[in-house]
Amino acid sequence: MRGLARFCLVSAVAYALIGMGLGIVMAASHDHTLSTVHAHLNLLGWVSMALYGLYYHAAPATAASRLSRIHVALATLAIWMLIPGIALVRLGYGEALAIAGSLATILAMALFAFIVATAKPARAAA
Repeated sequence: MRGLARFCLVSAVAYALIGMGLGIVMAASHDHTLSTVHAHLNLLGWVSMALYGLYYHAAPATAASRLSRIHVALATLAIWMLIPGIALVRLGYGEALAIAGSLATILAMALFAFIVATAKPARAAA
């Protein structure tokens, strides 16, 4: 595996490790203030990025497109904005970053939906 699919899967594993670490810290400290951060990091970082990677691995022609690279860049930026943004909200510091991250997240998913819906099916090997 290489290219966009590899980037997505390596990123997904990194996000999973960070999310698990946060979960362990919360459990050990009995402070679950950042549980929504933990949940969103696991769902968007681990699950969504892993699914993107598996899709792009299964559809290498689609993964080679500029639009797919834009999608992954936007999804990555969205995670980098949304996760700290949620933490800031939970800690009482404002919502601007969480709002921007939320909008980027839904835009990235809408772009992925478009990519999947308009992808040409691969030809079967003879």
